[in-house]
Amino acid sequence: MKAAAKASSSQGNRRGRKSKKKELYFTKTNMAPKAKTMLRSVKMLIPQRHLSFSPLESALLILDMQNYFFDSSSHAFIPSAPAIVANISRLCQTYSAMNLPVIFTRHLNSSRDAGLMATWWKELIKKDDPLSGIIPDLHHENQIVIKKSRYDAFMDSPLDEMLRKRHVKQLVIGGVMANVCCESTARSAFQKGYEVFFLVDGTAAYNERFHLASLLNLGYAFAELALTESICRKMHG
Repeated sequence: MKAAAKASSSQGNRRGRKSKKKELYFTKTNMAPKAKTMLRSVKMLIPQRHLSFSPLESALLILDMQNYFFDSSSHAFIPSAPAIVANISRLCQTYSAMNLPVIFTRHLNSSRDAGLMATWWKELIKKDDPLSGIIPDLHHENQIVIKKSRYDAFMDSPLDEMLRKRHVKQLVIGGVMANVCCESTARSAFQKGYEVFFLVDGTAAYNERFHLASLLNLGYAFAELALTESICRKMHG
């Protein structure tokens, strides 16, 4: 009896841990107040620094908004990701209307360039995977899409050269996952001398704890944490 109870408890704990790995913390209805609450809670714990946003010197960088992370049948589905699409779409339209750079990344791997990605994740996002494309909701004419094969969008990609040619000094970063590719790219951007504005309500992770951890780390030393509304307001202003 004790052994059975122990086994049952162990299975329950495993199920509990598994269920907590992913959660729906952002929805279309709670997005605005939830993001503001997250931002307030993080700002209480980090030094207060304020970058001056200069729209004409900025570019919008959106990471990995691919069907692979948005299709509910995919093992990589991010439950909160659909909620950030409207904000990213709004920013894309604003940047495009001002003829400012909008750059999307598309994460793809082959057996030749996967490196530790293959060891860590086992499954690779390959070019011929029907889920590897950018979600249709964000498709627009003259869209710039660059391929990346690592978390960091600057690594082994033309991104830095592309930004330098356009005299970009600031980056507004959004996409998925907040705590993996978005955070890695934001850190790299800071090291390369770009001022980073990291979207609280334009990024998503598997769960809220992962997202908050990224906001704490980035807000402490690498980026200004921002809301979509504040970026749009400053651009129109």
